[in-house]
Amino acid sequence: MTTSLTDKILFEQKKTGQSAESDQVSFTFEEAVEETGFGTFHAVLLIICGWANASDAIEILCVSFLLPTARCDLHLSTSDMGWLTASIFLGMMIGGLVWGVLADLRGRQRILVVSLTVNGIFGAVSALASNYWQFLLLRFISGIGVGGSLPVIFSYFSEFQPRNKRGSMVSALATFWMAGNILAAGLAWLVIPRTSLAFQLGYVHFQSWRLFVMLCSIPSLTSALVYAVGMPESPKYLMEAGREEDALRVFQRMFYWNHRGSARSFSVRRLVISSPDKSNIKLYESRADWLKQQILKGVDPIRKLFSHKLRSTSITLVVIFFSISFGYYGLWMWFPELLKRMEIGGGSACSRNWNRTSGEGVTNVTCYPVKTVVYKEGFLIAVANLPGNILTILIMDLLGGKLLLCLSLFFSGVSAFFIWEVKTKVHSLVVSCLFSAISVIAWNSLDVIGLELYPTQLRSSALGMFSGISRVAAILGNIAFGQLVDVNCIVPILLVAVLLFIGSLACLKLPNTKKIELS
Repeated sequence: MTTSLTDKILFEQKKTGQSAESDQVSFTFEEAVEETGFGTFHAVLLIICGWANASDAIEILCVSFLLPTARCDLHLSTSDMGWLTASIFLGMMIGGLVWGVLADLRGRQRILVVSLTVNGIFGAVSALASNYWQFLLLRFISGIGVGGSLPVIFSYFSEFQPRNKRGSMVSALATFWMAGNILAAGLAWLVIPRTSLAFQLGYVHFQSWRLFVMLCSIPSLTSALVYAVGMPESPKYLMEAGREEDALRVFQRMFYWNHRGSARSFSVRRLVISSPDKSNIKLYESRADWLKQQILKGVDPIRKLFSHKLRSTSITLVVIFFSISFGYYGLWMWFPELLKRMEIGGGSACSRNWNRTSGEGVTNVTCYPVKTVVYKEGFLIAVANLPGNILTILIMDLLGGKLLLCLSLFFSGVSAFFIWEVKTKVHSLVVSCLFSAISVIAWNSLDVIGLELYPTQLRSSALGMFSGISRVAAILGNIAFGQLVDVNCIVPILLVAVLLFIGSLACLKLPNTKKIELS
């Protein structure tokens, strides 16, 4: 037991005249987490939550990797491709708002199981779509699942972490997005060029890209199973819900896994528990009254996010989330297509050798034989995330999320600016890798800051709302690329750079959250 906690127990005993150990001492959340220690439980939790985070990355990014090939089978125009990549983000926007509020009201673990299941099932079924509209609808529903699991995973994970490890551990969790990115790119490189795998399945010509889509759904389904069978509810949520005994059981479980083989016993017997608000409990005369009350209850957390105390922070984060999401997803989801254009044009992504303004449409596009080099280069850009993730883990707790976020957004804008300026295929690939390495630092920093700026009862709602803002930006970014990339691809790329610069300026208004205590 640490000195501070020992002093607290002795003080309480002296004040109350007790000779017992610590039965009557109430521990706060941070103190109870500190008592559980840090070890095996947190390592296992990181792997499980990380796999769920990776599964979301895979489900989002798989569409971008299949487009250079699937566009012929589904008869897609460039505009259709923009709407298709935007559809999953539209689903994520809705899912982020709905699931985030439900996670604050009903618990994190339960919502993770449901949202991951929705993600995996509809993602797998989309592989059987026979036309563009079926595929669009199924990817949209899959996106609703992703929109729920993505923000809730970070709330859930952070609420098991001791204060002095939270920044580095959340950064470590964020690196699994990179792992999912690399896995999706590697799987695309391995599977999609294997056109010999194609076969006829009823009315569907089952090409290799369809097998790739099905394989991408496996991580979400396995994550849902693990959460349903073996994962506890967040102890912080349980304390806020007034469920002291349940929270104590979770802390005891954490202590057991972190101190296996040790003779030491868990000293926490009581917790500082929030009393559930029973003032609004009443009988409703009709289902309509009940539904109205539930809607108002669901909207209330969003209203509180823009209360006087949190208004400035929330507005600033809205600007930052919009900037980075438009820039990152607008550019990242189109990297495989831009790489294909580099390969055909022999120069930059905006090479004059790629001329799609002739009005010949989709019939002028060749998808087969599949250009394997495009997926190889996509894999290299995904791997470029690695140094940025490692750097984030090493210096997050040292410098804090705010400084890293500001610098990363600025230099991401610089690298995005030069994507269209360079003239050779090699230089374009290098600059794209730089953008990948630098921009991931901003995402990792934003994950940490977003968790630390809001109290428990608003945390998932805040992340859900900002995820919704991100999805609006991602939708607009992908539609903008789809509409403008054939007309003049310089325009959307420069728009990305400008928005990233705006985001870097906005983050200067954020408070410093380095090693702050979770409220």
